[in-house]
Amino acid sequence: MVPLDNLIAFTLAALVLILIPGPAVLFSVGRTLALGRRGGILSVLGVSLALIPITALVALGVGSVIARSVPLFTALKVAGALYLVFLGIQTIRHRKDAAAPVDLQRLPASPWRQLGQGFVVGVTNPKTIAFFVAVLPQFVSLPAGSVPLQMLELGLVFAVIAFVSDSVWVLIAAAARAWFARSPKRIERLTATGGGMMIGLGGVLLIAGPQH
Repeated sequence: MVPLDNLIAFTLAALVLILIPGPAVLFSVGRTLALGRRGGILSVLGVSLALIPITALVALGVGSVIARSVPLFTALKVAGALYLVFLGIQTIRHRKDAAAPVDLQRLPASPWRQLGQGFVVGVTNPKTIAFFVAVLPQFVSLPAGSVPLQMLELGLVFAVIAFVSDSVWVLIAAAARAWFARSPKRIERLTATGGGMMIGLGGVLLIAGPQH
């Protein structure tokens, strides 16, 4: 178990980092505008669940290998960015489905698929791996027991905070979407906007910052 003092310090640090709007918020809002509240929540849940295997990789030492390998880091980064672009393009292509009457509407994807898409986006974000490699060890206490288990505990805390925070953004975006839903044309444009946000986010993640 992580010592209480370390756990409190990590929780405060995680809160500060998560509450600052970033790529995760843009993704959450974009998915909500495109798929509605349920789609947004499922996407956020998928991204949050992805933090668990990432934490496990870091705890086992695999994460540091990925974070230090330029080819692996870059490949994962490109794959994640391209997947975001793909999701955005698919959203724009099927924007008319979101504007269809509720009884005739064909959902863009099943709940499990929406959850899986969020998971893929989360697990292909190499910067999360790099962040965990750099931060998690600082809050681990060697005398407190198993280091991998302590890292897993910290990762779970981070995942819960991230899910709650991003879900708030989803609810805000869903409230705005409800007003747009009164007009098929408005909801069609809004869905396309959500797709555009995902494409833009993929592009930004692909080109912004250093390669490693």
